[in-house]
Amino acid sequence: MIDRPEGGEKAVLVHINFPAGVMQEDLTEFKDLAVSAGALPVEIITGTRKLPESKYFIGTGKATEINEVVRAHKAELVIFNHTLTPAQERNLEHLFNCRVIDRTGLILDIFAQRARSFEGKLQVELALLKHMSTRLVRGWTHLERQRGGIGLRGPGETQLETDRRLIKKRIQLITDRLKKVKQQRDQGRKSRRKAIIPTVALVGYTNAGKSTLFNKMTGAGVYVANRLFATLDPTLRRLELPDIGSVILADTVGFIRHLPHDLVEAFHATLEEVTQADLLLHVVDASDENRQSNITQVNHVLEGINAETVPQLMVFNKSDLCTESEIVGSKEPSRIFVSAVTGQGISQLQQEIVKILSKDILRQSLILTPDQSKLRANLYQLNAVQTEKIDDEGNYHLKIKLPRMQWQKLQKRR
Repeated sequence: MIDRPEGGEKAVLVHINFPAGVMQEDLTEFKDLAVSAGALPVEIITGTRKLPESKYFIGTGKATEINEVVRAHKAELVIFNHTLTPAQERNLEHLFNCRVIDRTGLILDIFAQRARSFEGKLQVELALLKHMSTRLVRGWTHLERQRGGIGLRGPGETQLETDRRLIKKRIQLITDRLKKVKQQRDQGRKSRRKAIIPTVALVGYTNAGKSTLFNKMTGAGVYVANRLFATLDPTLRRLELPDIGSVILADTVGFIRHLPHDLVEAFHATLEEVTQADLLLHVVDASDENRQSNITQVNHVLEGINAETVPQLMVFNKSDLCTESEIVGSKEPSRIFVSAVTGQGISQLQQEIVKILSKDILRQSLILTPDQSKLRANLYQLNAVQTEKIDDEGNYHLKIKLPRMQWQKLQKRR
């Protein structure tokens, strides 16, 4: 989707410290993001400001300093750990005479590299096109010239207007395709609901070890790497648990602070696996000093996709790299400590999943008379009947297993 040199691009990283608030970003995470994208950081420029400057985001003195560093290292790229306006990007590119991207563009680039499935590529392209549509005036003045055209352009339409129109058409096409993907996912979820198979979704900050834990629990061969956003495409696997039976375990894309809005919107079909789940395993990197902040950021994203009401179980992964006493700052009452690498705590995790899901599963014996055949048919339709015997009087002796909510709905119909 994006052509890039094999050896990586020399990049100057720019990180500005602002007063505590929404604009503050993490420098260590920023460096990891740049390396994950394939950049070769040659120098990191830091500074402090109270508010961004309208023209360059940074002051003119800092801009001059960065320009000198770019020339000294012959850097091909300048990456800001902040969100820039299209005008600020254009002004900085004119000044540095090289490409400039912001934090959003960096994350989008990583997603573009990681996407593997047809659906994932569509989602990333949609986010990229929406981001690009606001940045078509990057200083490419030839786009503003009026040119007549046959087929594509009407008389007097500028190249810039043509590009915007074509991007708009492409966005609409991808949106329509993703609607079909959503319908397919909805159909799959309905089938699982009909078969009374609960869904457990793994969520968490990027690089928390979700895919490693997923592989450990299911034996799947999902790609694993110690880098940010190693997993983009959701993977579903069936897991057999005692007393519960079959459970669908879903591995999902990792979250990050200030996740670009276009990405959240583009990955809406994928993230619905989270909103429709019966239980969320919130995987936390126990060895990360910023774990409490990461927990807050993940919960913030869950609120943004209306998944904050789904039951959560906190799973502190990588516990082999630290001790439980080092995580006393967590206020979560329901939590499990595991190591996806060594297998420590996996059995306790499965027991806790069974305990939580069992609360919503009704198991009981019923005796239905012949005139209650409609209720019997409904139970069979829900695949809730485990065994059935008929006595001499024609009564049905059933052993059933189904979600309590489904049983309550059936009771209301009677």
